Amino acid sequence: MRKYLLGFCALVAIMSCAKTEDSGYVGPSNIKIEDGVMTPETLLSLGRLSDPQISPDGSSILYGVSWNDIAANRSCRNLWICDVDGSNPRQLSRYAKSVSNARWSADGKSLFFLQGGQLWKAPLMGSKLGKKVQLSDVPAGISEFSLSPDQSAVLYLSSIKNPKLEQPADSDPALDKAQAYATEDLMYRHWDHWVTDIPRSYVAKLGGGKITPASSTDILGNEPYELPTEPFGGAEQLCWSPDGRYIAYSCRKLCGKQYAFSTNTGIYVYDVQTGKTVAVKTDGGYDTDPVWSPDGSTLAWISMARDGYEADAQRILISEVERRADALEFGAPRQLAASLDRDASGLAWHGGDLYFNALIDGVQAIFKVTPDDELTRLTPPDWPYDFFTPFAVSGEGETQRLLTTFYSLHEPLEIAAVYPAQPSFHELSFVNQKIFDMLDDVHTESVYVPTVDGQIMQCWVMYPPHFDSEKEYPAIEIVLGGPQGTNSQDWSYRWCYRLMAQQGYIVIMPNRRGTTAFGQEWKEQISGDYCGLNMQDYLSAGRFIKSKPYVGKLACVGASYGGYSAYMLEGMHGNLYDCFIAHAGIFDEAQLWFTTEEMWFANWDNGGLTEYSYREGRMGPAGDGITFGGMQQAGAPYASTPKAQRHYANSPVTMVTKWHTPILCIHGMMDYRIPYEQGMAAFNAAQMMGVPSKLVVFPEENHWILQPQNALYWHRTFFDWLDRWMK
Repeated sequence: MRKYLLGFCALVAIMSCAKTEDSGYVGPSNIKIEDGVMTPETLLSLGRLSDPQISPDGSSILYGVSWNDIAANRSCRNLWICDVDGSNPRQLSRYAKSVSNARWSADGKSLFFLQGGQLWKAPLMGSKLGKKVQLSDVPAGISEFSLSPDQSAVLYLSSIKNPKLEQPADSDPALDKAQAYATEDLMYRHWDHWVTDIPRSYVAKLGGGKITPASSTDILGNEPYELPTEPFGGAEQLCWSPDGRYIAYSCRKLCGKQYAFSTNTGIYVYDVQTGKTVAVKTDGGYDTDPVWSPDGSTLAWISMARDGYEADAQRILISEVERRADALEFGAPRQLAASLDRDASGLAWHGGDLYFNALIDGVQAIFKVTPDDELTRLTPPDWPYDFFTPFAVSGEGETQRLLTTFYSLHEPLEIAAVYPAQPSFHELSFVNQKIFDMLDDVHTESVYVPTVDGQIMQCWVMYPPHFDSEKEYPAIEIVLGGPQGTNSQDWSYRWCYRLMAQQGYIVIMPNRRGTTAFGQEWKEQISGDYCGLNMQDYLSAGRFIKSKPYVGKLACVGASYGGYSAYMLEGMHGNLYDCFIAHAGIFDEAQLWFTTEEMWFANWDNGGLTEYSYREGRMGPAGDGITFGGMQQAGAPYASTPKAQRHYANSPVTMVTKWHTPILCIHGMMDYRIPYEQGMAAFNAAQMMGVPSKLVVFPEENHWILQPQNALYWHRTFFDWLDRWMK
């Protein structure tokens, strides 16, 4: 890699704040790349496009772009606009504080947006925003909002204090400087925070003075639940009906231990006029992302059938809506696109049809399904990109155009127009074109590797720039997180495979057992078999790539379940790998059971609650179920189920005496999904086994490394370790 000091100084200089409208504004990078090599500094210089919105008249696209300021250790997001064909891009705002959730006014002359936790409105004045006006004064802040169809009201997300997590000042105001948390139930912390506050959703009128808690209505009333569901739920879990009278929402109406062991998230409909709520019939698993048809006659959502299993098949369900004099009635749900055998996501109605995306054979494609269940794939299998559900659709037949976003292993998210009938697509935004024009390109191909049980496994392989098969290169095998995930054409700012390839490494990305793009049976096999076939799949992929005459040493690197995989393979690989990197990995499964927060995940994957017939599409009895304290705990270390016993007997901690390969252990101290003691224990074990090892702990980071300077240090440490043992 290039020397870091010069690169960092240059990055600080080029990304220093431009004093324009607000002191502290962070704008596009002017980084210069002379040798065509992508570095961590290059990665952190890229602008990150998000949240495109079509204007009411269909002539313009609004979107946001954020850039990093490494010296200030922060990023800032501002607004851009372009014509609908991608031409005439111009920057609308140059604020020092990030702008998010921007939405058009109905007449297209103003924008609503969030800044500093409050709702604002500003007029469009040519190629910039006019003076902004604050519309809310909510002390707890607003994290997201959604305007009613006629823009007379706003639905917004905020929070309330959690009464079940006690702090010293709750019992004695004089103890306002004391720091402690006290609880008598589970789910006291989640993902990266102690649950001192609970997310809630409110409705308020627009245009009658500033929005405050007093002028707002809590949709849940006195119910003690989250809305939306933590830790990643947002405004997409609530949806206005076309007439603005109803709000459909997804909510897990459980608390404490029941919440910790259950994924039973239902669909509910709130009547804005009467304040009444009705439940839509669901199966008992995850039911999320409700969306109304444009005429309000149908409600669609994503559904998982089995409670406690967060990686169940993601189905599309719809329910016909019948309007009574004073209420709505919902028909029995029925499934659409059942023949696809892939996980659906990103539902959006355009006209009378549902559009969605699904991972299929290593890429993410756009699909359309009619209410009569006519399914059409709109992006071809040979397009090596991941496409997202369109945010706008115009025309029909031969002239139909989908406005969408896409990315690939070669470039981050951009806006595109897809023409399904041709088929063709045209990139409309080029946020980072100047930077990528300075980089040497890489090449990626799809390969198929035989598995130990006679199946074949798809893998992506990325080659360094100017690859020469007559030369020898070090290689990296990516062991995937999840465990239910997919190596698709996914761009990541944390695990950027192009960045790895541009450091001179061949990168292989196996879609082993448990990945989601190859059908439910392939995905589901991994549950209860962490130590089994998916590990053999990794070894098969490693042997495949290492057998190539142009591959020398091979590294094994991964995060989360990928970190677990690295720890596991460290004890079983023989001499296949030459070094390991494990980020946020599971080392001791029994310890994790007692320290993680979402118990349903470990409970299902470590022991299983039901049997499932793929061919017949039905559930069987919970024959493995064991109840302790009124909760099904078949996956607990103290359960006698065969799956649980095998699982814990084969945890990475049981194999440390076989460790002998250099390993780097990385963890964030605010990671409550996989607490940082797991990484520390793995490092300590490596040290005691005499294995060359290094521990890196980030006190202010969670499962991911998000702050710019921490991210830069992470990448430098990552490549220093690889270069040390591989080159």
